[in-house]
Amino acid sequence: MLEVGARLGLVLLAAMGLVCPTVAARAGEAARPSIVFILSDDEDVTSHRVMEQTKALIEDQGTVLQNYFVSYSFCCPSRTTILRGQYPHNHRIEGNEWPAGGFEKFRALGLGSSTVATWLQGAGYRTAFLGKLMNGYQPEEHGPLPGWDEWYGVGGTLANFNYKLNENGTVVAYGNAPEDHLTDVLAGKAADIIRRTPLDQPLFLYVAPYDPHSPATPAPRYAKRYADEPLPDSPSFDEADVSDKPSYVADMPPLAAWQKQALITHHRERLRALRAVDDLVATVVGALKDTGRLDDTFVVYTSDNGFHMGQHRLFIGKTTAYEEDIRVPMAVRGPGVPAGQRLGQLVLNNDLAPSFAAIAGVQPPGFVDGRSFLKLLSKPGTPWRRSFLIERRQMETHELSGNAIIDGIRTSRYTYVEYGTGERELYDLQQDPFELANQATTADAALLHAFAKRLAELKNCASVNCRMLEDLPVEPEALPVAESEAHVKG
Repeated sequence: MLEVGARLGLVLLAAMGLVCPTVAARAGEAARPSIVFILSDDEDVTSHRVMEQTKALIEDQGTVLQNYFVSYSFCCPSRTTILRGQYPHNHRIEGNEWPAGGFEKFRALGLGSSTVATWLQGAGYRTAFLGKLMNGYQPEEHGPLPGWDEWYGVGGTLANFNYKLNENGTVVAYGNAPEDHLTDVLAGKAADIIRRTPLDQPLFLYVAPYDPHSPATPAPRYAKRYADEPLPDSPSFDEADVSDKPSYVADMPPLAAWQKQALITHHRERLRALRAVDDLVATVVGALKDTGRLDDTFVVYTSDNGFHMGQHRLFIGKTTAYEEDIRVPMAVRGPGVPAGQRLGQLVLNNDLAPSFAAIAGVQPPGFVDGRSFLKLLSKPGTPWRRSFLIERRQMETHELSGNAIIDGIRTSRYTYVEYGTGERELYDLQQDPFELANQATTADAALLHAFAKRLAELKNCASVNCRMLEDLPVEPEALPVAESEAHVKG
């Protein structure tokens, strides 16, 4: 068996095009590490602090990507991006319901025919999916998707009890006993798949529980935790002056007393729900260790989008371009990944599929917009994107206003947003990390013009053109990338 360093080196060479995928594959199964991808649902960065086992088993043993973002903070657009490595304007899943998006549109567009699962399965990986695919998937009506050797898909009920799983084509109903809690069931099945997969076959395992998505029903063992936990406070919570914000925020009254109490209650529910996800991580990592796979496996943890809880007077939800919604937790451990490393580059959910392909030594299809972050893990000085696109095109029947249209651009320093109403936002995150002072009416005209021009280009980009535009400086006379963007502990 090849040494860990040699294996990662071969994978990196394949990812850079210096070794063809077939050469990497023929170097032996050890040249293709296994991949375990764990995706929570609606987990914000602040709530992630309760994930103690995840911190010990993944973050402390690997690399935390501190500036990891989703390009569209909504379930189905984000989950399709994860599977295909595209911005939502290219894969066209731009909502959770037909006709804007959801599983019905995903299936109608034939998007399941080419995903990271089909790429890796074609390369000899054993592939397994467990949990929530996206809204609109119904276990009784829809079977496994192409590319998956094993399939345990749950419907869009968001219930941790009294749900159904499509288990490799057979619908199985679960009840309300403590052992039926969905996150625990997925953890057990994931561990079983790890133990059943031959050691000489690489594994791609994708585990996606509901937690901590509302209603955030916890596992019974955690039902009484955090009873006195206060709601995290920040300057943006129930923001005092929103007159400079776009109308959908500016028209919001201060949070009412009942809203603040509901936020406290839901915050505690979300923390309780996350504890079962933390146990899932420990169960999966334990199974990898017991079977001798851990040293040969990349374990990646993140969420599909963030979540706001009262910031900028917005009650409970997501889909905005504010930091609470687009920034999510992200960590990876694996062969050759430095332990305790913290990176500040702008990494996206667009990058997951091409990164998994790079690990497998597979060249992803030409439609992919994202890029592999694999080399970044071992060489933090690798040239990297300077900006990315923030999108929202949710045009559901109940949300048809111009405020439902968002085009934005995020750099290491600024967030710039344009709305369908014509309103704009600009925040200097170095000076204003909580996005309190909208500078869209006061900033230098050259700066605003530069952002508007690049945004117009990015929102129509595709494939290599996206990566080229992302790499270009945006701000006039842009400074070199700050050293603080790549800080390695120890």
